[in-house]
Amino acid sequence: MPSVFTQIILGEIPCYKIAEDDHCLAFLDIMPLQKGHTIVVPKVEVDSLFDLSSEEYQQLMFFAKKVAEQLKRKISCRKIGMAVIGLEVPHAHIHLIPINSMDDMNFSNEKQHLASEEMRDLQERLAFELG
Repeated sequence: MPSVFTQIILGEIPCYKIAEDDHCLAFLDIMPLQKGHTIVVPKVEVDSLFDLSSEEYQQLMFFAKKVAEQLKRKISCRKIGMAVIGLEVPHAHIHLIPINSMDDMNFSNEKQHLASEEMRDLQERLAFELG
């Protein structure tokens, strides 16, 4: 059975897409730690980041860097934190999170519940085309 991220990639489940290329997709986390919390996934379905081929890994990291740069330009924060945990969905993925303190990336914190209108506004502010 395809992972929820594969279903998002295939368009079977909607998402708040930020960016996409031939190999990767970035979309807003619907249960974010911070506003702008973004998930970056490779389009190939593998369980672990380190199961990716070297080329796929490099493509994902380069793509994540571009998305992080966009987040930093558009969201007021000190840094964009990056986390790779991979226990919640069996599909390699990276969390990019706007942060002002270490505690902003504590996955034990209560998740934010943003209205769909606020999520769409964030999506519009953050979405960009890769050139």
